[in-house]
Amino acid sequence: MPSTAIATVEKMLESLPQEVQEQVVEHLREYIMDLQDELRWDTLFNHAQDKLVAAARRAKEGIATGQAEPMDFERL
Repeated sequence: MPSTAIATVEKMLESLPQEVQEQVVEHLREYIMDLQDELRWDTLFNHAQDKLVAAARRAKEGIATGQAEPMDFERL
């Protein structure tokens, strides 16, 4: 059984000509794919956040103790 939101979108689509329905579906497909990418990125970032904080602390400590060197972008 579709949710109320899906039923609403379905009714809205049915009121449009077939060609326009296909255009809307393509836009929705792209939009949903973008949302899925964002959700995956958020999940990955949340899982890595502790590691990022630890790396930042190590970098800050290295700078404070004089062990860090300026980044040589030519070596990248």
